[in-house]
Amino acid sequence: MIFEELKPQVEVIALSTNKTVNEKLLNICELLEKHINYYNWVGFYFRNGKKEELILGPYVGAPTDHTVIPFGKGICGQVAVSNQNFVVPDVTAQDNYIACSITVKAEIVIPIFVNGKNIGQIDIDSSTPDPFTEADERFLEFVCEQAATFL
Repeated sequence: MIFEELKPQVEVIALSTNKTVNEKLLNICELLEKHINYYNWVGFYFRNGKKEELILGPYVGAPTDHTVIPFGKGICGQVAVSNQNFVVPDVTAQDNYIACSITVKAEIVIPIFVNGKNIGQIDIDSSTPDPFTEADERFLEFVCEQAATFL
């Protein structure tokens, strides 16, 4: 499976000593978007200091106007509050969804924990309806654990 093949590459990025944090995050985004055909937008959001809002970090995909997301708003904002994975098979069925693009059909958001605190998340949009499985969740949890090692 593609996830097992990508894990060592994610580890290499996480362990690299000649890259900045943002370069590592961008490299992870690029790796996932390139190799998983239904990952059409891959990005990171992080808590903005002590404010109850998320700010956009490195990402790959279409530009977005959603550079700041209040806690509780949209899928990302809900994950910031719940500290739980959120898989959305059909974004049109979500009342609290922030539309980034009309092509987005599904979304998955996985929180990143450092020392037990939710400091951010990886956000993936797909133009494929209902593409995400439990395997995606487990893989993205691994990605977030790796990212946590250098954040």
